[in-house]
Amino acid sequence: MKKLLLSAVAVMAFGFTAQAQMDEFPIFGIKGGVNLSNFGADAEDTDMATSFYAGVSLDIPMKGIFHLQAEALYSVEGADEASITYLRMPVMGKFYVGNNFNVQVGPVLGAKLDTEDKYLNKATKALDYGAAAGLSYEFNMGLVVDARYYLGLADINRSESTDKITNNSIQLGLGFRF
Repeated sequence: MKKLLLSAVAVMAFGFTAQAQMDEFPIFGIKGGVNLSNFGADAEDTDMATSFYAGVSLDIPMKGIFHLQAEALYSVEGADEASITYLRMPVMGKFYVGNNFNVQVGPVLGAKLDTEDKYLNKATKALDYGAAAGLSYEFNMGLVVDARYYLGLADINRSESTDKITNNSIQLGLGFRF
């Protein structure tokens, strides 16, 4: 009888603890939007490309107003007539400065998936990395509006040219948190 009572108390305590922490669980989301990108650094003068990005996010509450948000994004970048498709993996630190408004900053790793042509594929490296910063507003119904700037820090040039080439982009997007 004593074991049964202790087991029941333990199950109830676990249930109350799980209920109390319900708001602290990671929040899954989807997102997508417009990429305005171009090459930076010593790259030839190229025209900006307009393309898209789409992916998923996982928002992990840490403590108080600080969250970590990991993402996996399919992102088409580069310049006009020189597009490179990446799998981007940002890990953003989110600081809530208002009820639903946050500022984000963090590192971004990118793996090249495809290029516009074979020459561009040979001339560019398979990995890219950089830093991103942005702003986001999360509506109570789950809708998210965000803007972010990505600054490429890696030289992606693999050709014989000594010019340094980096990726830079502005992302404007919408998302939904579940």
